[in-house]
Amino acid sequence: MIAAIKPVGAKTRGLLAYLYGRGTHDEHFDPHIVAGFAMLGMPDPGRDENATLTELGHYLDEPVSLRNSEFGKPVTDHVWHCPVRAAPEDRYLSDAEWGEIAQRIVQAVGIAPAGDDLACRWIAVRHADDHIHILATTIREDGRRPKLHDSGIRVGDACREIEKDYGLRQLRKGDRTGARRPTQAEMHKAERLGWDQPSPAWLQNHIRAAIPHSTNAEEFIAYLEASGIEVQVRRGPSGDLLGYAAGRPGDLNEAGEQIYHPGSKVSPDLSLPKIKARLESSQPEEHPTARRNHPSTPWHQATDALDTLHTDLADDTHAQAHITALGELLEATAQKVPAHLRAELRAASAAFARAQRSRVRAEDRVAHALRSAARDIVHTATGPDGSALAALVAALVWATIVAGRWHQAKSHAHQADAAREAVRHLQSAADHAIAPVLAELTARPPREQARRTLASDVRAAVPDHAERILADPAWPALATVLADAEARGHQPHQLLKEAAAQRELTTARQPARVLITRIQHTGRNPAPNRRAEAARLQSTMADSVPAQQTGNGRIPAVTSSPTEQQRRQRR
Repeated sequence: MIAAIKPVGAKTRGLLAYLYGRGTHDEHFDPHIVAGFAMLGMPDPGRDENATLTELGHYLDEPVSLRNSEFGKPVTDHVWHCPVRAAPEDRYLSDAEWGEIAQRIVQAVGIAPAGDDLACRWIAVRHADDHIHILATTIREDGRRPKLHDSGIRVGDACREIEKDYGLRQLRKGDRTGARRPTQAEMHKAERLGWDQPSPAWLQNHIRAAIPHSTNAEEFIAYLEASGIEVQVRRGPSGDLLGYAAGRPGDLNEAGEQIYHPGSKVSPDLSLPKIKARLESSQPEEHPTARRNHPSTPWHQATDALDTLHTDLADDTHAQAHITALGELLEATAQKVPAHLRAELRAASAAFARAQRSRVRAEDRVAHALRSAARDIVHTATGPDGSALAALVAALVWATIVAGRWHQAKSHAHQADAAREAVRHLQSAADHAIAPVLAELTARPPREQARRTLASDVRAAVPDHAERILADPAWPALATVLADAEARGHQPHQLLKEAAAQRELTTARQPARVLITRIQHTGRNPAPNRRAEAARLQSTMADSVPAQQTGNGRIPAVTSSPTEQQRRQRR
């Protein structure tokens, strides 16, 4: 059950005309009052042919008119309006039941507390099977105004209790981090203009798309403007950026002026202070040359950054920062993946936006690696090869599952639901991403003897999941991956253990596919040559530690470990 409190109004008679009218599409039928402040003697134009809307409006406005006559300054914000709608799958509710529901809501919000004979006047009008409208004039009989602060929270809490008591669909309790719902006017406008989304939703998608492209607030504003979004900025006397509002091109008011929406109204996490915190609090890397010397592409580096996500969720502020940055990486990936995956990645990114924000404060500096990976991806000129793309999408699936589990553990119900929805889209994208990889691997299987040996490695490395892996249709492809890695000098047994440690396999739909993407990523480079490494170490010691020379002026030989000596003896 959803109760949506509307902005306060000034014309009681005007709202009554809507409630008793035919509706925009003739959807209103049999409008009538099901509950009210004092049903006895209250005119109801829906049941009494002699009653008029003007008469009912005067009845509701009597305390307002009395106050205005006594104090001189008229009250112009006294019309409280709250539609209450049942879910489509809910059972039919009678007039008496809707009347009881309305009574509970006005009591909870403070419009008409139980037993208060001097409360505000109100009515509940039903003009359709699935909803009512509550109208109240917010001047009490004693001339005072009710305390309506945080009324939305109280109404939401009342609805959750009503759902339980009446056996209706139970919704999640709000946590004040959700984006604003579009108004009826915004939805009708979008329909009239042929837009797929109302302006606030359209702006939210485009603002989020700009974040991975920016390293500071000024770049963020410049990117919005370059993307064709109308932007208003507010600056201080020093020229510092203090705030912004964004407008959808073509979204004009009746006077033909551009309509702007402050970032904080588009979504709570898109205010300028919160965007600045995410963009400008990144810490420098400990080893600035590491990324330059690393042979990996941005796609591999993004997968590397995701590999550590599950270890970064122990601290709540760190967890929230990494989950927020994960959303940015999702958005960046959606912008750069091949066309056949773009729709699912964009849907996953849009769904995960709700999981990015909670009441937990984020320590944004700790998510530097994920945020850098997102920026590298949106700025790369080349797309990923098949295995790199499959590995990244698979890593995004697991990271989103981990994020959802963290939210679930913290009782963040809305965020956990959003993460689960994102996972569904990502799993579909992962299926498409890995299909050509599996086809290529399956086409060149290792010899039967090698495959039996590799199956033994599977049983030794991951005994708890070995039978599921070997029964997986992707097992022949996994055998090829293991054989390829072994040819590069890796040990299949060790690669399997490492891959299983990165992503638990109990909940994996197809464990062999999970291992394929993990092992292709970690085993893509040749294994280090131990002899070459020993020679390099000996050369380094000769150049940098002359003081360790022996009496005859020679550098002592590097002593092999017993394990290495035994290996040489076996050879």
